[in-house]
Amino acid sequence: MPVKEPQTRLDGGARDTVLVDLALQGGGSHGAFTWGVLDRLMDEPWLRIDGISGTSAGAMNAVVLTGGFAADGPAGAKSALSAFWRRVADSARFSPIRRSPFDVVLGRWTLDTSPFYLAFDLASRVFSPYDLKFAGANPLQRVLADSVDFAQVARSPIRLFVTATNVHTGRGRVFRNAELTPDIVLASACLPTLFRAIEIDGQSYWDGGYAGNPTITPLVRESDSHDTLLVAVNPIERPETPRSAREILDRVNEVSFNATLLKELRMIALLRQVVDAGTSEGRKWAEMRMHLVTSKVLADLGASSKFNAEWDFLCMLRHEGRRAAEAFLAANSQNIGKRSSMDLDVLLQQV
Repeated sequence: MPVKEPQTRLDGGARDTVLVDLALQGGGSHGAFTWGVLDRLMDEPWLRIDGISGTSAGAMNAVVLTGGFAADGPAGAKSALSAFWRRVADSARFSPIRRSPFDVVLGRWTLDTSPFYLAFDLASRVFSPYDLKFAGANPLQRVLADSVDFAQVARSPIRLFVTATNVHTGRGRVFRNAELTPDIVLASACLPTLFRAIEIDGQSYWDGGYAGNPTITPLVRESDSHDTLLVAVNPIERPETPRSAREILDRVNEVSFNATLLKELRMIALLRQVVDAGTSEGRKWAEMRMHLVTSKVLADLGASSKFNAEWDFLCMLRHEGRRAAEAFLAANSQNIGKRSSMDLDVLLQQV
């Protein structure tokens, strides 16, 4: 329920503070879109983040924001996110996996015609990370270590839920603030065709997107907020049937990484209709409010662009994220704390 602390909005108005949760999807460098959304949300003092569930790039955004917020509030969060994504771009500055000159001239962000990307993509289908002695090292390990104070994350008032997939059981494991380390965040982003599984407590883990992208249930059960803002970077629907081998594989990956999220949202929609609202947990499910922040621009970007870490590309995504968040707030800010702006019941019609 809303917390009765009047806050001044950027437009000069005032309204009671509202607790919100964030659910952040993974999607490689497309996570810079989420950076832009978060950057814009930090400008609204009436929004108080209670919990964040993140997977892969969403998990990285979550821990960076949380550590920065613990150190210096919204300004610290914005600064930490900017520094993190700048380091991501710097780490890829000398990578051969870049856009071809042809795509640079045409202003396209895809890597589909990059010779090095095509060779890299082919090698990942033929060789396992365990076949190559030099494989397995993730360049983001150093970036995370330089960007996040995990002691601050552990002390943060923002509840964190980071999902990784247990290789042996196929089930997702949710890690919370005090458990988080760089290895756990990297495990949440560990694509099995690119990196060796990351071992945590004697168990091997892969990308959390296979089990929850992101996981919604902990936000319902453990957070005090009744409003969840889902920042989606993976298109759920596409109007055309993929025909090329690359298009088919890309769409298969999108469907598989969205499947667990859609199942959770469908479960929430069903529970809202049948749950016993007379119990405390029942009331929480019944009062759950969902909101969606996304952009059609993401659907127009090819899957290969998720590996594009050029600073100009990341800044374009950040700008689009801020624009999408601005549009969302203009249309739905009055719904937050009162009603869902995302229609979940339509998911039940697809069963």
